Amino acid sequence: MDLSPLKAALADVVAIPVTPFAEDGSIDAAEHRALLRRLLDGGVRIVTPNGNTGEFYALTPDERRTVTELTVDEARGRATVLVGVGHDVPTAVAAAEHARDTGAEMVMVHQPVHPYVSQDGWVDYHRAIAEAVPELGVVPYIRNPLLAGERLVELADSCPNVIGVKYAVPDAARFGAFARDAGLDRFVWVAGLAELYAPSYFATGATGFTSGLVNIAPGVSLTMLEALRAGDYAAAMKVWEQIRRFEELRADRQSANNVTVVKEALASLGLCRRDVRAPSRILPEAQRAEVANQVAGWSI
Repeated sequence: MDLSPLKAALADVVAIPVTPFAEDGSIDAAEHRALLRRLLDGGVRIVTPNGNTGEFYALTPDERRTVTELTVDEARGRATVLVGVGHDVPTAVAAAEHARDTGAEMVMVHQPVHPYVSQDGWVDYHRAIAEAVPELGVVPYIRNPLLAGERLVELADSCPNVIGVKYAVPDAARFGAFARDAGLDRFVWVAGLAELYAPSYFATGATGFTSGLVNIAPGVSLTMLEALRAGDYAAAMKVWEQIRRFEELRADRQSANNVTVVKEALASLGLCRRDVRAPSRILPEAQRAEVANQVAGWSI
């Protein structure tokens, strides 16, 4: 199996779409399709349904399947689909198999949700999922700063469909070391902490970055990518300065309002309701104006 097209697709702005909710709390399928088309029309070429910005952990299994199906249907022929899967091993395997059967090309494996994660167990968890879908590219989502690069090598030696990494440890030096320990050229390295960390991660080996901000202004994220690809860090940092406050609002208090701020921005543009599910919560009235003001200064 030639995995090079999937590797090329990962080296991009990896959009994490929101999941819009209707007034009754259900997924608003029509609005979801409209937001996806807006991303695709804006130039996005890879999307991750059931990512954290899509409120993965607040969706039911049926809802996650619906999100996958809606995304594959809209993206078909226009973008690569990298489906988020996770929870216990049988649930993650079933989601990966559903992604494959629906027509997705890759899966992103959320970090194992367990209070006790050994490094050997991390390999076992990802191996079980990757072996179940050898036809798909597999991208582990790494948030554990203690995980050794050698563990990724061990996983990929037994599962050649593990082709990239979404690395989300807020430490560019740690990322650079991990990537080199695992093999800088062996995997596609995606900066998993979005635009604020993209320049520092690109400087140490990343070739793509994830984004929730892209839901609001695809052109802003793609402009940063273009600058980073060209090695023009001054231009990339101009974008960084433009979106810094917005991303700081998302990251505040251990990212308590990560999704909330994105949905508030979309609501200010009339693109979807601001509703989020617990344990997230909509912004207080006093903070909504700041989000709207931030977005108003962008080229939307």
